[in-house]
Amino acid sequence: MPQATAPVAGSPSVVDGVSASPLAKEPEPTWTIPWLLADRIARAPGSTIIERKTGLGHSWSTVTARSFGEDVARVASGLVGMGLEPGQCVSIMAHTSYEWTLLDMAIARAGLISVPIYETDSASQVQWILTDADVRLVITESAALAELVRGAAEARAASNSSDVPEVRVLSLDRDAITTISAAGRTVPRTVLDERTDALRGEDVYSIVYTSGTTGRPKGVEITHRMAAGLGWNGVRWLPDLLLAPSTRLLLFLPLAHSYARFLQILALAGNGVLGHTPDVATLLPDLAAFAPTYILAVPRVLEKIYNAADAKAGSGVKLKTFRWAAKVAIEYSRALDTSEGPSPRLVAAHALADRLVYRTIRALLGPNARYAISGGGPLGPRLGHFYRGVGIIILEGYGLTETIGPTSVNLDTLNKIGTVGPPVCGNSVRMGADGELEVTGLGVFPRYHNNPEATAEAFTSDGWFRTGDMGSIDSDGWITINGRKKELIVTAGGKNVAPAVLEDRLRGHPLVSQVLVIGDGEPFISALVTLDAEMLPGWLHNHGLPEMSVVEASTNPQVLAALDRAVARTNRAVSRAESIRAFRVLTNDFTQANGLLTPSLKVKRNQVMKEYAGTIADIYASTRKGPQE
Repeated sequence: MPQATAPVAGSPSVVDGVSASPLAKEPEPTWTIPWLLADRIARAPGSTIIERKTGLGHSWSTVTARSFGEDVARVASGLVGMGLEPGQCVSIMAHTSYEWTLLDMAIARAGLISVPIYETDSASQVQWILTDADVRLVITESAALAELVRGAAEARAASNSSDVPEVRVLSLDRDAITTISAAGRTVPRTVLDERTDALRGEDVYSIVYTSGTTGRPKGVEITHRMAAGLGWNGVRWLPDLLLAPSTRLLLFLPLAHSYARFLQILALAGNGVLGHTPDVATLLPDLAAFAPTYILAVPRVLEKIYNAADAKAGSGVKLKTFRWAAKVAIEYSRALDTSEGPSPRLVAAHALADRLVYRTIRALLGPNARYAISGGGPLGPRLGHFYRGVGIIILEGYGLTETIGPTSVNLDTLNKIGTVGPPVCGNSVRMGADGELEVTGLGVFPRYHNNPEATAEAFTSDGWFRTGDMGSIDSDGWITINGRKKELIVTAGGKNVAPAVLEDRLRGHPLVSQVLVIGDGEPFISALVTLDAEMLPGWLHNHGLPEMSVVEASTNPQVLAALDRAVARTNRAVSRAESIRAFRVLTNDFTQANGLLTPSLKVKRNQVMKEYAGTIADIYASTRKGPQE
């Protein structure tokens, strides 16, 4: 096994518009996920690799690297004992947990391919994944989910004219781990080791089905080279944050998504400790008890923390104090990026705001939290500066399922708020002729499973992956994302509008849950807005209004006036031709349950527009003679 190299130094090179990151070490053919775990165990077998939440309050028990490796081998032997052959697929349909990570590592150790399934996937989606990946075993969170999978497997068999292999289904709440382990008692360790040693970097580690906002999910093949190579090099790309033994990460986002999945790999590749919490209802006490040094979050979570703090301030002096402190945080952070730095007046105001407000906000993320990695959508400069001013540095990054998470991420040594940083080690990014970002390198997937047409469409003639995102690259190599290419709105007047900028800013209002900006082919831009049911009661109380339901609030004059003001503030970021001229407040939120949000909390634009076609038609019918381009 190779020894650790020195951390990657220097900024990415920018040549002919291509931002290329230095590669710490080119992965060798033997670099696989089991190799990565074995490397960690060999470095420090007695060190703590995972802490498991116990049933006693908010306490945590330690798992050493050596004992975790034994757990993995025991479960992997069971998978071999169940008759699963190398290269066959096993699905996990469960919450983020120790068991999820254990199964993921065991599936790889047995030379098998893991295929995550979201717990929120419908029976038809599950049926498609079982069919497309030819899944042989599914481990679910619960017996109820197991029944859903069995139904999908029966439907798959009924719809297929030829014989299809039986899908075995086990559930964690019915001793799935014990059942699997028991099947491996007669499997010699040498047999398991032969399976593991036969793996090569180009073999498939996982097939991850996109939670895309349109169309049938595509199976993204993630190779061991991608996962292990980016993991091993990644912790050395940000060594102070990811490689130190004191590093602690608490995962709460779904491991079925590539974002959390890759952070799991980083945690195992480094020297720190990984924890899991499956229930967001206990997230705050778990953060306090586990005390992570960094967290990963999606922008919506960071937005809700800000809005919750604003609502908790109530009204009067407390609310004025919070908003003054928030303004100071943003001004202070912006001043850090100037040559002069913060003025003495601003430094003094920041110190006072820290005593009055910031310490309480930092405490929400745990006593040791210093960094948060943000991905899964645009964060926006406002939140980035607010959190840095508070004392939590947000390292915003960018990636897709096809890049197993990170294509780029800001550095702890140079964090340009409003950008998604430079390419991570092993990747290169360039601008296409139409402004679309294209990427190549270590982190890029080789193909879509069983879908050569989609694979061919996804790559340029010279082999660069078309991300589908519009953006720009500055002279230092830092990347800015301007929005999805397929979501770009072209108004009847020919104005190109990126909806993400407007949606991000409007979602910053405490009343707002989700926003969909529309106007393709129409004379002006408009928006569909949903209300945040959790924030609504506090907002009403703080504004001296009586309790009311979301339905009642959607037509309340004071609520609509507040949203009018929020829209006006949002429009300051764009030209008049790009501004929102009309909006409608919907009575139902966009959720995973009603099929309008992906598991990564992205709005399914086409589905929402179909669902609310009548509302959209009403917007333009009632104002057709109004605002014009």
